[in-house]
Amino acid sequence: MTLKQNILAALEADREQAISGQALAEKLGVSRNAIWKAVNTLRDEGYDIQSAPSRGYQLSPVCDRLSEGAIRSLMAQPAPPVHVLDSVDSTNRYARKLLAENHTAPFVVAAETQTAGRGRYGRSFYSPAGGLYLTIALAPHKRMESLLGFTACAAVCVSEAIRRATDRVPLIKWVNDLYFNQRKICGILTEAAADFESGIVDSLLIGIGINLRPAPLPNSLQDVIGFVGGEEPLKNRLAADIADGLIACHPEDPEVLTLYRSRSMTIGRPVRVTQGEKTITGIAITVDKIGALVVRGDDGKLHTLRSGEVTVLNASSPSASQE
Repeated sequence: MTLKQNILAALEADREQAISGQALAEKLGVSRNAIWKAVNTLRDEGYDIQSAPSRGYQLSPVCDRLSEGAIRSLMAQPAPPVHVLDSVDSTNRYARKLLAENHTAPFVVAAETQTAGRGRYGRSFYSPAGGLYLTIALAPHKRMESLLGFTACAAVCVSEAIRRATDRVPLIKWVNDLYFNQRKICGILTEAAADFESGIVDSLLIGIGINLRPAPLPNSLQDVIGFVGGEEPLKNRLAADIADGLIACHPEDPEVLTLYRSRSMTIGRPVRVTQGEKTITGIAITVDKIGALVVRGDDGKLHTLRSGEVTVLNASSPSASQE
């Protein structure tokens, strides 16, 4: 990591007290002048670093900017590579570029904002400043049919990370949207590259967009989107927690499915599922062991669905348009 990233990691590790320039210099093996210059550069980049004579440097209690050093220091060790960007068209697209350049998964891409964020079915994903946008690249070496399990696992990892950070539990709308108070706070997009002959997935990109802080919304999203909220810095902690969870994820773990089912806002509800030109209405019965939605249709038949767009019927909220 660079000197700037090491300084941010040290400041993030103990936000409660200041660290003197001398202590940082000794810890990082550089001069106090090098520390001073690096801190000023970080301030120019938007990091709110406070300082006072005889006390040293300290991150502002409200500073919530992404940092490679902070994310890696908060992850289980040894941490994978982390790529932090101020702005990017899409974290998934950037991760694909890294894979094409022979970067090895696992790794993490995180950004403050996306200019061309993407959701399911090629839809745009509104990604203003104040959110958390990240992609975790994995190399699962599993068959394509197991991917739905990874998507469900991602929803559980994000739900758990938010619960640990805020003491609030988001609900999951099948297959991978998270909600607070009937409003969408997170969308997840899973993309894979597989060997055509074997069907084995060589690389898996799990893109996650979380609405953290209130931001101006287009009219079409005014009644759909919610925010995690809170005053405490969350970005680095959430990014590290989510990445740790997904890198260690075993979709076949029964605990993952138990948590997923317990937080479902779809199971037990009347639903309409659209698959291209086909529409199924009925009651969502359960989510099976690979993450597929089981619906008892109005025709009395059981339908096991691995894809589709779900609308929960007779709910007080509108269906999510940002998939």
